Amino acid sequence: MLITGVEIQTNIIVNTKMGGLAVVILNYNGEHHLKKHLKRVVEYSSPHHVILADNRSTDNSLAFAKSISGLQTISNHENTGFAGGYNDALEKIKGHYDFYLLLNSDVEVSPDYIKPLIEAMNDEKIAGCQPKVKSLINPSKFEHAGACGGFIDNNYFPFCRGRILDSTETDEGQYENELEVTWTSGAAMLIRSELFHHVNGFDRDFFAHMEEIDLCIRLGHQGYKFKIIPRSEVFHLGGGTLPYQSAQKVYLNFRNNLFLIIKNHKGYLFPMLIKRMTLDGIAAYKFLLEGKPLFFWKVFLAHMALYRNFISLYKKRQFLRTDKEKIVKYHGNILVGYFIEGREIYSKINKRQIKT
Repeated sequence: MLITGVEIQTNIIVNTKMGGLAVVILNYNGEHHLKKHLKRVVEYSSPHHVILADNRSTDNSLAFAKSISGLQTISNHENTGFAGGYNDALEKIKGHYDFYLLLNSDVEVSPDYIKPLIEAMNDEKIAGCQPKVKSLINPSKFEHAGACGGFIDNNYFPFCRGRILDSTETDEGQYENELEVTWTSGAAMLIRSELFHHVNGFDRDFFAHMEEIDLCIRLGHQGYKFKIIPRSEVFHLGGGTLPYQSAQKVYLNFRNNLFLIIKNHKGYLFPMLIKRMTLDGIAAYKFLLEGKPLFFWKVFLAHMALYRNFISLYKKRQFLRTDKEKIVKYHGNILVGYFIEGREIYSKINKRQIKT
């Protein structure tokens, strides 16, 4: 049975009117992750619908997914990365759900993980929220991608409550309070469907990495907020598609961080870009001194991508033209804090500098 491009594997009926929640898992050649986590996601997400959006996998992901009772599937026609893949899939179910819960294929969920997230959305100014994201490999520690809520500093370097740069903290219950944040992790993000489509979803130019930060900031410019809800907890493997030490991941992170600045910085743009690109250059030479010439080269390529795409990115700054901004930012320098002042964990940074 096909309804708006969604193949129904059971007798579940896709909503014909807006309402409810869909857990949407984007997959690309992640059969091994699906075998480990998918049945539990379906079980613990009930009575909400779970949809696997396959991004043109070449393994047996789709065949395996079709064997899972209670699961729906969407097949994208091509692999357009995390950003484009989700956009294509969610367009097919647009208008059927109030909320999307975007979930990575390498995430293990906990019982009742959805309920606290839905409760947080009673505030209509909350566009989205995330659970606490912990490491699947070391469950006592926060995971890199989202940890306990994301922020950016005054140079647009992202960090998390529970993770600064590559240092993740042990979860000892120190961050149990709900908190407004700059961004929520694409590994596990609940978002209002109407707002997702209102800003045209993720930016396809990002392909993968930091597209969720860009999305959250764009909605922040529109006056919407994001929260971390630690009562909900999931466990993320991380690096399921690209390992954290991948040269391609280095390229995407450096490139997309510059893309983020061009699109979203409300102050003087060129001084900010010059400062950031200088800091990138320092990082590139650090890679060289560490014996990582390929990483050095990837930073250079990231800067070349900025020059090639500058005009098209600059045209996307229309979301800045608003006086509704509700973006929580750290008005300090996370690099200075980390490397010079010894502020290697979130609890040591100056919280008075976290404000809109």
